[in-house]
Amino acid sequence: MPRSEPYQRPTALAIFLIIAGVIGFAAAFTLTIDKIHLLQDPNAQLSCNFSVLFGCGTNLASWQGSIFSFPNALIGIAAWSVVITIGAAILAGARFARWLWIGFNIGTAGAIALVIWLISQSIFVLDVLCPWCMVTWSVTIPVFLAVTLYNLKSGNIPATASVRRAAAGAYSWLVVITLGCYIIIAVIAQLKMDVLHRI
Repeated sequence: MPRSEPYQRPTALAIFLIIAGVIGFAAAFTLTIDKIHLLQDPNAQLSCNFSVLFGCGTNLASWQGSIFSFPNALIGIAAWSVVITIGAAILAGARFARWLWIGFNIGTAGAIALVIWLISQSIFVLDVLCPWCMVTWSVTIPVFLAVTLYNLKSGNIPATASVRRAAAGAYSWLVVITLGCYIIIAVIAQLKMDVLHRI
């Protein structure tokens, strides 16, 4: 189905993708450096290890930290580079075909699925919160929401008019929805890990 509305460059989305991508890339890069330090010295004191509750050493040393037989952070370095590139291209005036937007959405869906699994492993299995991992989570969530809602409201993902209107409304409330997601994760972490009493 062809788009019925004139194209408007999503400048705000582009700027957000660049900022989120830079933050996510920095977190993934730092985790990669810390992983290298651990490989060199299993007893290395990492900058992200603040306490028994907050630290990335446990996560990096676990099998959950390398689910594809290499550090998860390497996936982040590659993926966030793509996010930055797409954002910069949009800002420069590029107009992407629907298949690329859908492919991008599939990629962010895979990212959010992985993040949800890693959050559950961190809270329910490892019993530790990795600071740099949490930075990655905090930007992956709104990136997935922003891309999905944009694709729905703009017609890149085929949907009924009512769904497109709902997506457009939700898109304008993206910050609130994201904060709601953060609160849900924080409540789950508190209930399972008793964070406030362990700080």
